[in-house]
Amino acid sequence: MKKDYERLFEPFTFKSGATLDNRILMAPMTTNSSFENGMFTTDEHLYYERRGGEVGAIVTACAHIKENGKFAASPSISSDLYIESLSKLAKRIQATGSKAILQIFHVGRMGSASTLRGIQPVSASAVPSLRDHAETPRELSLEEIEELVQDFGEATRRAIQAGFDGVEVHGANTYLIQQFFSPHSNRREDYWGGSLEKRMNFPVEVVNAVQQSIKKYADKPFIFGYRISPEEIEEPGITLDDTLALVNKLKMFNIDYFHISLGNIFGSSLRNKADKTPILKIIQDEIGGDVPIIGVGNVITPDDAIQAMDEIGVPLIAIGRELIIDPDWLLKVQEGNESDISKVLHSNDREDLRIPDAMWEYMQSRPGWVPILK
Repeated sequence: MKKDYERLFEPFTFKSGATLDNRILMAPMTTNSSFENGMFTTDEHLYYERRGGEVGAIVTACAHIKENGKFAASPSISSDLYIESLSKLAKRIQATGSKAILQIFHVGRMGSASTLRGIQPVSASAVPSLRDHAETPRELSLEEIEELVQDFGEATRRAIQAGFDGVEVHGANTYLIQQFFSPHSNRREDYWGGSLEKRMNFPVEVVNAVQQSIKKYADKPFIFGYRISPEEIEEPGITLDDTLALVNKLKMFNIDYFHISLGNIFGSSLRNKADKTPILKIIQDEIGGDVPIIGVGNVITPDDAIQAMDEIGVPLIAIGRELIIDPDWLLKVQEGNESDISKVLHSNDREDLRIPDAMWEYMQSRPGWVPILK
């Protein structure tokens, strides 16, 4: 192994006391492969098992905390009925030697009535997204919002009882928590919306509920992460200043890490094209001294990871699509065979890669998301 790559293999201990064996995590990626009832399938077990063992932790695809908050074939953590299914996956991942972190979410207005069996999607306000064929959601009542906050706390309890090593609250990628924070999707004029301070109330209350569950139910160090998208292109939309205000508020809840959702780890602002500073560096400089930052986005080679650690300063790197293509990425780096890392997915390798059928279909429907050679 090259000496410079040794830093990727240094252990990292979070504020909670939980320790990762190295600085690389598997990023959460949708598999579209759970049973219709929300339980994990054997295909998903094999998929995660194939990618475990080398990375410090695997962050799973997002599990919905309420049945009106799912998308097609997403796993569920909406009731105690799912604890056994969740436990089997946690054990499967942990048996490889990697930590198992469950991402939890609610889809909000990004859902559809067809997936929700005829139920109208819900959100902070009755404002559709700007995507094609977007459905107009129903505005949540005050009682429903308070119930959703508690649902995130209950989901955390279930993750603890299922034996996971942590949870990652999904406050990114335009899902419900982000919808409450966004001035585009949140047009409320009550406790839950209006000013920036009020738009922060839902993510703050969710984080507090999660933290309270950890304090009450966890009998060993339990990792608490939060994923965030730093900007929106919508007008009005989330600005970087909004995000800096939010992370500074959330840091008071002893979060173990912020996971910054970016398409490119070195990417600059979507809203201020004149500023070429990597947006991840701005966040790292602002908050990284208080809460560890995970960088993610188009990390292909170990040199990409080292560059991000050197130039941006983040201590942890998440890798997504590249671990679909080559689950042995970190092993090859460790053994000095980084030149053998695959950068293109070969169809003939699909069985060895343990890619579920539905996930394979999804990748093929999005040309270029993962480079595939047939």
